[in-house]
Amino acid sequence: MEAPGRRSMGNKKTFVLYPSLGVGHLIPMVELAKHLLRHGLAVLVAVVDPPDTDAVSAAAVSRLAASNPAISFRLLPAPASPDAAAHPAKRSHDTLRLANPALRDLLLSLPAVDALLLDMFCVDALDVAAELRVPAYFFFPSAAGDLACFLNLPYLYPTLPSFKDMGKTLVRCPGMPPIRALDMVLTMQDKESDQTKIRLYQFARIPEGRGVLVNSFDWLEPRALKALQDGVCVPGRSTPRVFCIGPLVNDGKSGEAHECLAWLDAQPLRSVVFLCFGSKGAFSAAQLQEIARGLESSGHRFLWAVRSPPEEHDQFPEPDLERLLPAGFLERTRGRGTVVKNWVPQAEVVRHEAVGAFVTHCGWNSVLEAIMAGLPMICWPLYAEQGMNKVFMVEEMKIAVELQGYEELVKAEDVEAKVRLVMETEEGKILRERLAVAREKALEATKEGGSSEVAFDEFMRDLEKKG
Repeated sequence: MEAPGRRSMGNKKTFVLYPSLGVGHLIPMVELAKHLLRHGLAVLVAVVDPPDTDAVSAAAVSRLAASNPAISFRLLPAPASPDAAAHPAKRSHDTLRLANPALRDLLLSLPAVDALLLDMFCVDALDVAAELRVPAYFFFPSAAGDLACFLNLPYLYPTLPSFKDMGKTLVRCPGMPPIRALDMVLTMQDKESDQTKIRLYQFARIPEGRGVLVNSFDWLEPRALKALQDGVCVPGRSTPRVFCIGPLVNDGKSGEAHECLAWLDAQPLRSVVFLCFGSKGAFSAAQLQEIARGLESSGHRFLWAVRSPPEEHDQFPEPDLERLLPAGFLERTRGRGTVVKNWVPQAEVVRHEAVGAFVTHCGWNSVLEAIMAGLPMICWPLYAEQGMNKVFMVEEMKIAVELQGYEELVKAEDVEAKVRLVMETEEGKILRERLAVAREKALEATKEGGSSEVAFDEFMRDLEKKG
């Protein structure tokens, strides 16, 4: 059968997007799909559907398909990992490798495929792309600094001890500030573990792609991008070209208005501190108490999304606020603060003119949303995957301040101090002014002729090249 890459393409180019397992990988791909649609391209998202808990549920895919009718979705049946007791990173890697035949069949069934856009963990799909002569690019939904680090680790890490044994020792990769070993990603902490070996294998194969689409701005991370462009992150071989096409973030429209938005409408301009920590952002009961005391002592208005502590979530999926927070806290802060159970529409809240600061878990989409809103951030990484972004935000980009003690327990005194710093002090004023400039740069980048649009055009021209 003729390979898709050699067929007559017609006028509308067709891209197949291939996320890794889990909704957390699927949603960024959907944002990329929307971006491609806005440029007049046809898009199909191929979702691997193994019969185990690693799968994205068919219901989640159905919801996304219903809300994005212009995007085609296809479930690819695939065997589960043969090692059910393995680390999730290994199970996911096994399943994606075993899905290659289903991906190959899908690509061959389509009238035309102009490019395969891969999640960073879907490296074994490169073999299918090579066989069918379909150009393969990677989509990297995080910071360019993360990419520079990950591409370098297969060469750097063999010369170092395990990060878990290095503590606060600084790790130095091209294009990024020094990062403490304990801030490196959790799955990379033990170099002898299966999950670390898998990650190093995946990072080492990314340069086999034709290029990498990065969800960032070129002006935001010049040092990382120069290192990638100069080829110093991947010694001894060529580095794929990087295209900063971001920001690809949720547009902030969530359908029915959440009740917290009406509360924000009644608050003064830039007066509210917003605390939201994503789907993994459940704190211990002790940490919730510290946050509450810090917020109360700060005297500032706040909007706080609270989840049940991890140890209680199965028994109490909806948090019992009266029990979890200090006695009388809700009553004493009534009028200047509101606590929401589990979820708020983060993108809409971040954009609201009443919000003056964002206490964030440093997820990259959250960072981009705050930049687009010109909103200063207070960094609270919850787990090692976000430690690197925290370093970029505070030291490299200078768009945030850092809370201390996050490896154990952040104290109420530091919560109060950092809220007051951002909302009251001269340092906070400078931070807000810097974010206002960043917002203007971000808006310029997304306009016609802006850097993000130029990068996308360069990607499309690169796609036309032979080989």
